[in-house]
Formats: sequence, C-alpha cells, structure tokens
Amino acid sequence: MNQRDNKTANAPQAGNIADTLPANRQVEELTDILVERGGVRVERIVSTGQATPEGEWYNQEQDEWVMVASGVARLRIDGEDTDREMSAGDWIWLPARCRHRVTWTQVSPPTIWIAFHF
Repeated sequence: MNQRDNKTANAPQAGNIADTLPANRQVEELTDILVERGGVRVERIVSTGQATPEGEWYNQEQDEWVMVASGVARLRIDGEDTDREMSAGDWIWLPARCRHRVTWTQVSPPTIWIAFHF
C-alpha cells in the first residue's frame, strides 16, 4: 500500500485505502504508513476482528485523530462506562495520554481506520 517509493520526496503520491485488503481474517492488524513528515504520521490500519487485549490500554505520547473509513468498531475510553460504536465516517480525537482500547472490530469486510499522529 505504501506509495512512498518515488525517487523524489516532493513527487505527488497516490493510492487507495482499499488496496491490498486481506481476503480473510488475519492474526494481526495491518498498518501502513501513508505519509510521515514534519512530526505528522498518517496511517492506514486494517482490522479483521482484532481488539486490544483485556486489561491493556493505548497510552500514547502523541495526539491521535482517527476515523473509521469503512467497517465497524468499538472503542473504550478509560473512565467511560460504555464503548463508543464507530462506523464509516465516525472520527475521534484522542489527546496524548488519553488511555483507550479497541474492544471489537468487524471481521468482514475489514474495518479500515485512517489515523493521524501528531
């Protein structure tokens, strides 16, 4: 998926977030860095039923803005009583050190996330 193979860093880059999707459930999520520049990283994450292990939390040093581009997922924010259901088009901004975990992702079709880390 990564289209950064161009010889020149300033050359236009293009792709499609639905390229190279797994045909069935994978053991691990697929993460592709689409762009990384100036302290900003843009990722495509493809989930096929993965979730954060029970009792574990993401506790990142950077802010993250994440959107579900397709599929469905559930996200739990530490301190909240219920999961947040996310479907295509839904987004959330997670400030640095906001503990969160993915509690469920749709297997088929895969859940595709677009995440900006800054």
